[in-house]
Amino acid sequence: MSDNRPVNLDLGTVSFPITATASILHRICAVISWVGLGFLLCALCYALGSPKEYGVLANALENNFLVQFVAWGLLTAFSYYCAGTIKHLIQDLGFFEDFAGGKLISWAAIVAGVVLSILAGVLVWA
Repeated sequence: MSDNRPVNLDLGTVSFPITATASILHRICAVISWVGLGFLLCALCYALGSPKEYGVLANALENNFLVQFVAWGLLTAFSYYCAGTIKHLIQDLGFFEDFAGGKLISWAAIVAGVVLSILAGVLVWA
């Protein structure tokens, strides 16, 4: 029996289909969103402590680039997570289940995620 499978698979050369990329991004954004939710709840608890603490947090969101970048990253992850979830719900209803339809709706979810990410950037930095 001849075994022609690759012995050392270099994942850097593997090209995933867009459906796999969209699914992996959806899972990564879910983890980021859930971890970020913990930080957001801590920030909310801190901000509700007193008007002074609220002012400190508001000042950080207005003037600290790192805080703004983290806020933008969390909004971006959550927005793509929502777009990917809508994609999955549409597919669960029986639409876009074949590979061509899956590619189309995966591209739509990624484009929606990029647009929402740009809008989140405008919201944070404008």
